[in-house]
Amino acid sequence: MEVKAAIFLDKDGTLVNDVPYNVDPAKITLADHIIKGLKLLAASGFRLFVVSNQSGVARGYFRPEALNGVESCLSGLLSAQGVRLEGFYFCPHHPDGSVRGYNVDCGCRKPMPGMLLCAAREHGIDLSRSWMIGDILNDVEAGHRAGCRSVLIDNGNETEWLPGPYRSPEISAASIDEAAIKIVEQMKSANEKSERIPA
Repeated sequence: MEVKAAIFLDKDGTLVNDVPYNVDPAKITLADHIIKGLKLLAASGFRLFVVSNQSGVARGYFRPEALNGVESCLSGLLSAQGVRLEGFYFCPHHPDGSVRGYNVDCGCRKPMPGMLLCAAREHGIDLSRSWMIGDILNDVEAGHRAGCRSVLIDNGNETEWLPGPYRSPEISAASIDEAAIKIVEQMKSANEKSERIPA
């Protein structure tokens, strides 16, 4: 199997405008300044995946099946702009939830890396060549725990700024468009360095 590089994308507040606990496709709108960046990343060889905490399931706000419509809507919105999603992963758990079976500590809720690790297994992803992009430091930490590099979209959604060994992003950017340029620049720089090293 070909080993591929991926971009793992947080959904709410990063890829789409954040409407808390929303599963109504009519309320899903793409964030600004994302399409050029996503196209650049795809053209640079990255596969695009969504990895999203969805504690509304554990809290009893909606059933897991409701996220099928969310995935379909998001894929459709992006496809209409010429961007293809390779996969959509979500964590339905939260230890403070009220729904039995979902009110647990788990290894998939960010900042844990379970969703990224699952995607990597299922799609043959080289995590060391991959990136996590999100709007809070829990996203950054999840990427690092999975073995990726991480980008913080610094758009005001991170309010706690809790420090930790996995929580310093390689890149901070105002948007996915800006982040994509910086990721590709780092790739080119790394490739140039490797070409200069004698075999």
